[in-house]
Amino acid sequence: MKRTMLYTLLLSVTALLWGCGGDGKDEPQPAVNITVSQDNIALTAMGGTTVINVTTTGKEWGAYADQEFITLDAKGMTSTSGTLTVIVPANPLTDVRKGTITIMSGSARKTITVTQEAAEESAYYAPEGYSLVWHDEFDKGSELNADDWTHEVQNSGWVNHELQNYVNHKTPGGKYVTEVRDGHLRITALKENGKIYSGRVYAKRTQGWKYGYIEASIKLPKGKGTWPAFWMMPVNFHSWPADGEIDIMEEVGYHPDFVSSSLHANAHVHSNGTQVTHEMYCKGAEGEFHTYAIEWTAQNITTYVDGKVQLSYDNRGLGHDDWPYDDPFYVIFNLAWGGDWGGAQGVDESVLPVTMEVDYVRVFQKK
Repeated sequence: MKRTMLYTLLLSVTALLWGCGGDGKDEPQPAVNITVSQDNIALTAMGGTTVINVTTTGKEWGAYADQEFITLDAKGMTSTSGTLTVIVPANPLTDVRKGTITIMSGSARKTITVTQEAAEESAYYAPEGYSLVWHDEFDKGSELNADDWTHEVQNSGWVNHELQNYVNHKTPGGKYVTEVRDGHLRITALKENGKIYSGRVYAKRTQGWKYGYIEASIKLPKGKGTWPAFWMMPVNFHSWPADGEIDIMEEVGYHPDFVSSSLHANAHVHSNGTQVTHEMYCKGAEGEFHTYAIEWTAQNITTYVDGKVQLSYDNRGLGHDDWPYDDPFYVIFNLAWGGDWGGAQGVDESVLPVTMEVDYVRVFQKK
């Protein structure tokens, strides 16, 4: 969180200043003592706000939380006393949430534990037997959380003869290609100084998930040349299509509102027309939010559009060439421009800039 980073930066600078004596002599510094009005916060599943009084014998203080569900608001950090407001929203999980707040002053540290009861039912829809394990509602900050998300950085032509240059957050001129705003992830393709720029982002790139129900709510852009996608690739990738690819949702602007799902592997791949794929019409896919999801088990992969089955494919027991989908895969969102499919009927640069919006992405696994 930005506020947390500011607290840490403030104390880092302060520590440097305290360590610089004016006369060049090293003098012992008195031990700093931190006291708080309570060192344990216990909350119901409904959440709540707690105000902690902080006093230090040091010159100033700061604080940070180790969990994203805890929001902090500090007052009086540049004095020896102040207040720390701890805000915890309702727990959407059917598991207890725990976190730690650390108060810092000089070299001294004081910890406050936060415990929140589990919700009786998940606040988010999932098939019976599944529990939420990770999600992003895109409701904090202006950029993606670097602990969860990785940007691809590649020049045009990298794959599928696509025309966009993928960059990290912003173009060379400072325009956002990926931005968190108004509770949405916005991925924008735009033209700057004769080049097309866009975003491609990976969730939990080095970790991924093996099996589960994964859902996102997405609004697709309009315009010939757009190629938005919500898909997955294997964490331990060596070669394509041998290691598999799972396309939960793709659409191209010259064929508006027709969304498709595909599975790629050695035994079924688009290059020879054997890929497993299905397309359906989704009225308002361009310009309105719709849900796209996958339920993935060891026996079957089924994708959905607004709860309706799009594609279903069984593990036929034919080995890795037919079913490479038994390793962790990570989630991808991207907005391509042109390319073998997106540009099959040309592109219309007059529509730029165009934006793909994601309201949320949620990952559930069986308990």
